[in-house]
Amino acid sequence: MKYRKLGRTGLDVSVLSFGASSLGSVFRETDDREGIRTVHAAVDAGINLIDVSPYYGLTKAESVLGEAIQQLPRDKFILSTKAGRYGEHDFDFTSKRIIDSADESLKRLKTDYVDILFLHDIEFVPASVIIEEALPALQHLKEKGTIRFGGICGLPLQLFEKLLPQVQVDVIISYCHYSLNDQTLTGLLPLLNDKEVGLINASPLSMGLLGPRGAPSWHPASTEIKEACRRASEYCVKAGVDIAKLAVQFSTSNEQIPTTLVSTANPDNIKRNAAWSEESLDPVVLAEVLNILEPVQGRTWTSGRPEYNEGIR
Repeated sequence: MKYRKLGRTGLDVSVLSFGASSLGSVFRETDDREGIRTVHAAVDAGINLIDVSPYYGLTKAESVLGEAIQQLPRDKFILSTKAGRYGEHDFDFTSKRIIDSADESLKRLKTDYVDILFLHDIEFVPASVIIEEALPALQHLKEKGTIRFGGICGLPLQLFEKLLPQVQVDVIISYCHYSLNDQTLTGLLPLLNDKEVGLINASPLSMGLLGPRGAPSWHPASTEIKEACRRASEYCVKAGVDIAKLAVQFSTSNEQIPTTLVSTANPDNIKRNAAWSEESLDPVVLAEVLNILEPVQGRTWTSGRPEYNEGIR
């Protein structure tokens, strides 16, 4: 497993990191014992960053993860969780709620601190709430020792383009913007490097668009995007290559992307993903897949408030 620096945090993070959302049974019903084994398998494979949120499974993911990490030395992993989003339409970024949420997460995770606390999906609330309420709460939690670093996450890249020049955060999570079908995250790299902000890339499979089974019915992408990804997947089948493998290899191979989050509650899956990240990708297959996806390259979908989604078609 390779490791890269996460901005100015000084943390060395594995190029592949573990997203614990699956432990909350958000994609399918999962067995908690199997989920715990998956966490242990991830750490055994060299993965050292584990990310979760109270939103995942309505606190279930945090509770299962808390059981899993009780059996691991604390210096074996970097732990991040989130605050501000608690349900599909349940957002509260007031200072008091962020502080209370962090304390609640610590209890479920059975730890006395988290390395990083992210404000979760902030595109759904006005920027003024984040600047005036939520970010000061993160600073308070840092001074208290509850968290080491603070960050923000969301889908629209405009969210970061508008906020990062105004605020100081340590890390961001961006998802679905550095994958085979969308590499627009690279346009944000100069700003992140200038600010020395750490970057966590998430969802190399674009929330299932690049999976062998095709996009799930709920996926917000357009029919055109889904069809292009389906054609890319069909090509990979004919070429004898797993498109999920190619996607993971593509996202983790960029030296400018410190780490990429993948989620599973199956220990064999996380072992497989870790092994993929250490193998060289097939340049011929990659070139053809990128060619198939070229008509939809960088195409995305809206999320949150209109001011963060200008120009999205």
